[in-house]
Amino acid sequence: MASEEDQYLPRPTSIHDRKQLGKGTTFLPGKRDPSVGHLISHVEEHGFVILPSIFTKEQVDKANSELARLQAEKSSGPASQGGRNAFEGFKTSRIYALADKTRAFDCFPIHETILKLNDYFLQPHYLLTSFHTVDIGPGSHEQEMHTDDGLISLPRPRPLMGCGTMISLDPFTSTNGATTLIPGSHLWNDDRRPQRSEMISAIMPAGSCVYFLNTVWHSGGANTSNGSRRSMTVQYCQPWIRTFENMTVAMGWEDLDQVPKRLLQLMGFSTHDFMGYVDGRAPRTGVEMRKKRLVEWGIKEREKEVDGKLGKSRL
Repeated sequence: MASEEDQYLPRPTSIHDRKQLGKGTTFLPGKRDPSVGHLISHVEEHGFVILPSIFTKEQVDKANSELARLQAEKSSGPASQGGRNAFEGFKTSRIYALADKTRAFDCFPIHETILKLNDYFLQPHYLLTSFHTVDIGPGSHEQEMHTDDGLISLPRPRPLMGCGTMISLDPFTSTNGATTLIPGSHLWNDDRRPQRSEMISAIMPAGSCVYFLNTVWHSGGANTSNGSRRSMTVQYCQPWIRTFENMTVAMGWEDLDQVPKRLLQLMGFSTHDFMGYVDGRAPRTGVEMRKKRLVEWGIKEREKEVDGKLGKSRL
């Protein structure tokens, strides 16, 4: 029988297993799949890695075709015709809540290689925090240099909060706004400030992905070409922090059965131990409860409307 002291021992993965990268990043290493071992080593050293042509031409063509349809509809979102501030980019269009609007992009967040990298750098049950297109138009300026954990006020070295990807739907070039990064900036302490001259462009063909830790300094590049640079950002976060986009609200509940199960889990229709429950139940069960309540509410409202019309007709 376990002693009272044993009951309070830390779980197998604890703070004592934490790995520190330079003076900037700490994380709890997860499963290291041998097939991506060389990629993991590259990320640990440089903070990012480029995965060339991991998506098929058919997948990219389908995504671009659907993106054109969405951009033609003003109802596709508040930034679908252009950004609302300098950070979004006034000449950059973004389609948010992609999973709610189309099934054409489902394959991108659940690519096997990307998930294997996440399995090492993030804790189990990690979530999707951002999933939207980024179309940088001609004449766009360089984006402000930033890290994706910049909203979290913790000193370096700080725990890794997430990992990001930029997926190219057009070739990324040095002139059309390719994502720029500073290699090794995930190793810096808070005293080290980024310089634009230190950035390199993630040049890669369409269907590729640059994967990076969210302690890496990066930005969207300037587009001095005559064409757009179509892409999407897919970002993941630890299972215990708030996501950038509220995926469980952004996603229409009527179509959940059409979404791949793994994508639904990433969107937060899942739990991390007991975190994320709904009335003591799994989130997916909670959705069905709420749908039933909405139907019942709709029937009652309809009955009120009918009774009101009948009452007026008797006057």
